[in-house]
Amino acid sequence: MEPIRRGDSDNLFEAVVSQDSVMRWLATGRADSRSVAEAMCEDHVAHWTRHGYGDFAVRDAATHAFLGRVGLRNRAEHGVDLGFALHPRAQGRGIAGEAGRACLDLAFRRLSLPAVFAFVLPDNTASIAVLRRLGAQADGTVRSSGLHCLRYRFAPADAAAAEHVVEDGGADLQLIHALGPGSPDDKAALRDGLPDPFEVNGPGLVWADKQHTLTAVCKGRPVASAGWLLRDMAFDGSPRRAAGLGGVLVHPAHRGQGIARTVISVAVEHARAAGAETMVLLCRPDLVPLYTQLGWSRLSVPVTVQQPDGARTSPLTTMIYDLVDLPHPTTSVDLRGLPF
Repeated sequence: MEPIRRGDSDNLFEAVVSQDSVMRWLATGRADSRSVAEAMCEDHVAHWTRHGYGDFAVRDAATHAFLGRVGLRNRAEHGVDLGFALHPRAQGRGIAGEAGRACLDLAFRRLSLPAVFAFVLPDNTASIAVLRRLGAQADGTVRSSGLHCLRYRFAPADAAAAEHVVEDGGADLQLIHALGPGSPDDKAALRDGLPDPFEVNGPGLVWADKQHTLTAVCKGRPVASAGWLLRDMAFDGSPRRAAGLGGVLVHPAHRGQGIARTVISVAVEHARAAGAETMVLLCRPDLVPLYTQLGWSRLSVPVTVQQPDGARTSPLTTMIYDLVDLPHPTTSVDLRGLPF
């Protein structure tokens, strides 16, 4: 298994897109076109760039023949789901289960995701059987890509109880989720001597402690982190359960590798699992393009934050990430507490 590349489009066409018996179970349906396979590969590559995880090309260990794709897909409206599409010659050999276990191992052991879902058409009994063998639990129904689907849910404990967990052994990066604001030693290591690594001390704000921390560790050392808290905030005067993201920091020696994108993506999924309806971030204007690329939207309404001497309007740019498709505020946002 290796991340799908643009050069895999011909293989993806032959193994998946041109196979009616495979495509009938996918949201795209029949799409017998090489241009569709090329667009799929572009989408897979973009997903890896945005999240740091995604779909893998699955190859035969002996012949290296392309067998299909299996992977984790992050959908803004649903969360992270496990999906697979294999050539008919690869079906019935346990390959989907083996590759699926590797993806769940990535999701829970390395990324510390709180949950993984799967969406399947009701008549797709073969895929349902694979999901159940992997430890998935039925979790109602949902419309996915316009289709009525059964939803299944994996939790870390369910995956651990499955047949076995694939050990990859070669990955250096691991994400660790912990309650609280994080270790002072880890924070000091990430600051690398910088007095204001987030460059937010200028406004002179007092900040809230985070309730959760996600730390990325490489070779036993922290290389990035992010924190968040849950709070009832007010959007246009109406209460909304929201998660405040902050403290996103990558050690200078590890920047430019996409680690922050992965940490942010996983933090969003923890907020979703905790019941947040919207995620909120206060950031410097120069970081707006990064968060826009990750699916966040910039707010143009005033945002009120609490300080020891009373309420004030935040001087920073506010970004939000939709989790349940609620309307954006049009007049005001009140964080109802210290900024984060």
